[in-house]
Amino acid sequence: MTLARSAALRGFHSLVLELGGDPDAIAREVGLDPSALHSDELLVPERAVAGALEIGARQTDCPDLGLRVAARQELSMLGPLALALQSSATVGDALECCSRYLSVHSRSVGLAVEADPYGDKGVVALRWNVPGDGDLAPVQATDLSLGFAHGALRSVTGAGYGLRTVDLPHEPLADPETYRAYFGTEVRFRRPAALLRVPSSLMRQPVAGEDAVLKQLAIAYLDRLSPSGPGLVAARVRTAVAQALGTSPVTITAIADLFSVHPRTLQRQLAREDTSFVALVDGVRKEAAQKYLRGTDLPFSQVAALLDLSEQAVLTRCCRRWWHETPTQVRQRGAAPS
Repeated sequence: MTLARSAALRGFHSLVLELGGDPDAIAREVGLDPSALHSDELLVPERAVAGALEIGARQTDCPDLGLRVAARQELSMLGPLALALQSSATVGDALECCSRYLSVHSRSVGLAVEADPYGDKGVVALRWNVPGDGDLAPVQATDLSLGFAHGALRSVTGAGYGLRTVDLPHEPLADPETYRAYFGTEVRFRRPAALLRVPSSLMRQPVAGEDAVLKQLAIAYLDRLSPSGPGLVAARVRTAVAQALGTSPVTITAIADLFSVHPRTLQRQLAREDTSFVALVDGVRKEAAQKYLRGTDLPFSQVAALLDLSEQAVLTRCCRRWWHETPTQVRQRGAAPS
């Protein structure tokens, strides 16, 4: 299972509501907590994002739903990656940066700048890889990805960027004129890959917001977040544990499955970052316990369940280890000791 930031669904909730659908029910149908539709920073399965878009399009009878969601998204939702793109020297630099760090936003969606597959001189192809679930082509997710990329390029260049044609691998679900109106150029369907074909001169076009210092700062931050960056594995495991706590089993096997790695591989990755799965879970539980004990009046048995502890007695032992106090004493203080 590969993960993406829930920002990929920004705009989905409001659009589906306007079209008469039930976005929360769709989220639950694909296994998402509806809160993911209101946050940019949750980690969610990519197949759930694609599934929500497909179900939303069918439920609302809106075949161009992916494009409509893309129209509601802004480059800023990419966070530090957006800063790096907007502060690049040229569009080519920005695309290279996007190709390198897009995995921070979505682990499987990829961008490659390639020679034009049709052999046209002066044209390059921006190829987007939008993986599906088995043989199922993620039509709406593909439309969303290319639609967002089109808007992002317009944002970086400050105007039109000379888009020649758009290639889509699927049948036109909406009227082809709908696609043409969105992209402002010819859109061709049933093609081998998802492409934006642009002038090769675009690679040398300056970016209006060039700022070498700002880009250096953004890249340094992205290096820490990227799959090969230091500290990333521990940070992502901590986030996944916090999201799972109290709702699903918090085991190394379950968390490793989220990242599509073997549990032993995950253990080794965490060891290289000077931590362990047990230590991360304990830290997340401690933070959550502090929140529940000092900020709520929930029964201790319920707090234990929310922390994925087997019984109240285990909560008491944890509190004594963390703060040398019982849960009652922690709650009476109004704040857990530091």
